[in-house]
Parts: sequence; C-alpha cells; structure tokens
Amino acid sequence: MRFGLVGTGFWARTTHAPALASTAGSTLAAVWGRDASAAESLAAGYGAVGYADLGAFLDAVDAVAFAVPPHVQAPLAIRAAEAGKHLLLEKPIALSADEADKLVAAVESGGVASVVFFTARFNTEIRAWLTDEHARGGWSGGGWSGGVAVWLGSALQPGNPFNTPWRREKGALWDLGPHVVSLLWACLGPVTSVSAVAGASDVTHLVMRHSGGASSTATVTLSAPPAATGNNLFVWGEAGRSVMPATPVDPVAALRVAVSELAAGAAGGHLAHPCDVRFGREVVRVLAAAGAQLAGRSA
Repeated sequence: MRFGLVGTGFWARTTHAPALASTAGSTLAAVWGRDASAAESLAAGYGAVGYADLGAFLDAVDAVAFAVPPHVQAPLAIRAAEAGKHLLLEKPIALSADEADKLVAAVESGGVASVVFFTARFNTEIRAWLTDEHARGGWSGGGWSGGVAVWLGSALQPGNPFNTPWRREKGALWDLGPHVVSLLWACLGPVTSVSAVAGASDVTHLVMRHSGGASSTATVTLSAPPAATGNNLFVWGEAGRSVMPATPVDPVAALRVAVSELAAGAAGGHLAHPCDVRFGREVVRVLAAAGAQLAGRSA
C-alpha cells in the first residue's frame, strides 16, 4: 500500500516516516506539508516525493497518514476520504463533536478504512493485558468495579518538542485525555457520562461512568515538573487489582502495527476496526462534554 504522510514536524519525522517506510507491504510514497521545502526534505530521506499541491499528493497514494494538529487534520482527512483514500489518523481526530461527525460521514461515504493511532492500544504487551482483562470479565464491567488512570506529562516544559501551540491552548484534556479514555473504555466498556473538574494549570480530573455499571477516574496534565512525570492505570474488582504494563511504549513499533492493520483491513474490505474513526468520534464526544463543563465553570 502506498502511503502519503501529511505533516513534517517532530512526530512526523521521528515516528510516522520511519514506521511507514519500514512496515512490510507498505511504502512511504509521498509527503505533503504546509512548508513545501520541509515536505521535500523529509521525503528525500526515504526515496519519496514531496508535494506542494494537495490534490497531486492524494492522486499519488492509496492511504494517508496524518501527523498534524487535530484542527488541521480534520478538514484534510475529510478531503482525503472523499478522494477514496484510507486514513491513518492521530488522536484526537478532531476538536469538536461536529467536526468528528463530519469526518465519520466522509469515511462512510467514501467507503474507506480508518485507524486512529491511540499509541498504547497498538502495543503488544498492553494488548495482551487487555485480552486478559476481557477474559476476566472486563469490557462489560461485570468483572471489574472501576478503574483509575493518572498521566502526568511535562510536554509544556520549555524545550520539549511537544510544546506546540495547540497543546498550549487545549492542554492535557485533549492530548493525554484520548489515551486514558481509550484505555479505560477498553477495560470497562463504553463511557456513558463524564464529569470534569479543573485543577491548577491544565490539570484535569475526570469521573466516568461505563455502560456495564463500572466507574473510573482519570487525572491528566502536561504541566508536571519532570521529577513527577509518569503514567499508570489499573482496574479493580472482585478479582483484585490489575495494573496495566508500565514499560515504555515504542511508538514506531506500535505505529507499524497500526499501519499493518489498516492495510490488511483495506485489502480485505474489512473497514471496521476497534480503533477506527467511529471509535475516535466516541472519544471526542467524551472530551467535548468534559471540555464544555470546564468552560462553563470557568465562565
């Protein structure tokens, strides 16, 4: 499958480009970015073609991977889906439920496959742990009473490559929130309601109810001091406590899995995936509901 990469920033250079270029059965054929010279430079390192024209870029590929901010990703992904291109999306897929709905509609109308790169969901160890949780009664909530997630990040520290304008504006709710919501959803079932409380800086606390009757809490921030950074997640119930593996996730290896699964689904006509655009929309709905509560309380 010929992949095109949208984006030329840090994440595109360190994760997307090397993963796309090294996944069996796939090639990095094209790069497009708002800075045409940066697109040409990144493409040249992989024997790909850099494009200044988005239409020509889309004509040259079968699928598009995105490594751009969510408000940039959504309209470009809609155009790609309308052009019949399969989509490898970043989280969150959009910054509003309305934009997420439009993207889902474009994917369904275009009949294309989609995968959203919730990084941990494509890690081998974490997948094995989730499989075990399901075997012990997870997902429906029948086997687990609740879950707890804490992710203390320092991306907003000076000099951090992830200290970008959209993260400074939207904070951890929209950057780390998709990860923890996705994982707690996978453990305990669909989120049916959320309550949000703001802490200092961008600290956000979420309390979620799940369809099977379980509940969960999550705390996220991008403003933690480096000495406090880290993340952990566990579920608890009659069977005791089960802690998610805490070993570092290799994003390139995880993205290779996502690329392979998107390509396989597209080739086989299997357009649904546990982490497809429809699931991405559900996560956006949770975050948007939390964000509206926070905005209302600060007004």
